[in-house]
Amino acid sequence: MNVLWIFAHPEQRSLSAALRDEGIRALRELGHECRQSDLYAMRWNPVVDGPDFGQPCEERLIVGASSKRAYGDGTLSDDIRAEQEKIAWADALIVQFPLWWFGMPAILKGWFDRVFVKGYAYGVKGPDGRTLRYGDGGLAGKRAMVVLTVGAPEPGMGPRGAHGDIGDLLFPLQHGTFWYSGMAVVPPHVVYGADRLPAEAYEDHAAALRARLAALPTADPIPFRHENGGDYDENLVLRPEVMPGRSGLTVHYSTDGSPRREAPAASRCTTSSSPAETRNRTRRAG
Repeated sequence: MNVLWIFAHPEQRSLSAALRDEGIRALRELGHECRQSDLYAMRWNPVVDGPDFGQPCEERLIVGASSKRAYGDGTLSDDIRAEQEKIAWADALIVQFPLWWFGMPAILKGWFDRVFVKGYAYGVKGPDGRTLRYGDGGLAGKRAMVVLTVGAPEPGMGPRGAHGDIGDLLFPLQHGTFWYSGMAVVPPHVVYGADRLPAEAYEDHAAALRARLAALPTADPIPFRHENGGDYDENLVLRPEVMPGRSGLTVHYSTDGSPRREAPAASRCTTSSSPAETRNRTRRAG
């Protein structure tokens, strides 16, 4: 496989960076090709503006229409086109970041805002004129997996945890970005208690990540519902006979409930001390 590793952490001496290096090395040892977009090292500009689309400042910016025109004309800015070329090369995307304020760092959100433009990752039409999304679309045929570090211990991010279930927290990215644009979503690899991780636990976490990456080509994806699979009506609302009386995020999985994670036991070790990654925390989430 060709794998693009998108990395969003500002510290090269962090636990995140060590796991990134471990993961890329493991992929190459398995015979995969691997490229990287290290967003902080690249000093990636996360701000959408007119020059992205070659648009004069005096003209009103309508982001969707302008981005679609520029994508079709080949006039997107060079940095955006370079990232799209990497994605075109890749069979799978690994997106790695620390959970900050219950979401991704701004630099990574800006990467999606600028790179996943209309006509490329969304707003793509099929031969019958229907919009292709939620399992279909511009990036169909690729895989995507989140590698996530959080400061909170695992129990607090479970179904009844104060921080919210990890599947719910990742739903906007995994369902609303990856699945929306057509990618099959492999369950995330999550390291809990990252800012309390003792040095002696690192090898267990590295081994767990290597095991997940070894399974990347064949792991069963999260069973999100296809928009065009018959479960939704013309307003994108689940039909009455599908999970009657139920609501919430879990109704959009084709099985009863969402898989919170898929990780070997080694990645779930609980920890109580250590300065191994003081920056890589949930940003006050735990």
